Amino acid sequence: MTDTPTGIDLHTHSTASDGTLSPAELVQAAAAEGLRVVALTDHDTTAGWAAAAASRPAGLTLIRGTEISCRWYGAEPAVPLHLLGYLFDPTDRALRAELDRVRAARTVRGERTVDLLRADGIDVTWAEVLGYAAGGSVGRPHIAQALIRAGLVADTTEAFAPRWLGERYRLPKDDIDVFAAVKLVRDAGGVTVFAHPRASRRGRIVPDSLIVELAAAGLTGLEADHTDHSPAERAHVHRLAAELGLVATGSSDFHGSHKTVQLGAWTTGVAAYERLVSAASGVPPI
Repeated sequence: MTDTPTGIDLHTHSTASDGTLSPAELVQAAAAEGLRVVALTDHDTTAGWAAAAASRPAGLTLIRGTEISCRWYGAEPAVPLHLLGYLFDPTDRALRAELDRVRAARTVRGERTVDLLRADGIDVTWAEVLGYAAGGSVGRPHIAQALIRAGLVADTTEAFAPRWLGERYRLPKDDIDVFAAVKLVRDAGGVTVFAHPRASRRGRIVPDSLIVELAAAGLTGLEADHTDHSPAERAHVHRLAAELGLVATGSSDFHGSHKTVQLGAWTTGVAAYERLVSAASGVPPI
């Protein structure tokens, strides 16, 4: 590739899902931070792509993607996990249908969660949560905003504690089988990276044997450098990626004010970025 980029952040969220910056604001903020490449990866949606592309500052390359809600059914109970899908054709019917289904399930889960909170006398409403989502994919951070507004928690981190949305008021949702998700993205011309695969502080993690199977099924990379990985976990993911011939990436997982991590806090190397782009055939970087 010519014009080799530096400053590559491949995992960010906007108001199209659970971030606090609009897609337009996000690409402007990425440029202001000195990034050369940013990926928009809202949860289970491509709704922010057009606005981000239209507002992309000169000198910033945009990678269009999504973070896909998946599940591995090789354990009991099944383990939730996330795949980052990049550079796929958003008009692919099979992938689009599955993303639509998962987003609808997110909405149902959100409304049921609010019902549980209200049944316990907690002053939140579904209309308020939808207002925070602003037409984007509904997630727990939007319910957290309602809890913050009600004075029940100080911030999103406290809202995600076991007393609240981390356990007591956390409901299951429909996800996509992880092997099916890898195939759907590949068939749509894209590439997949396993998001924060060793982040034990988030909860259960999958065994390395699953990642071996996913690599054989077409997984392209592993997100190694991430704020929720300890130094040992980062090192482990880098070693595993090297052993399996997978791309090792680094990303901020930026959500705006919902989290303290900043754009570009972790970044991807140029060679890794170029491998991802060269492996995709859906939509190119812009």
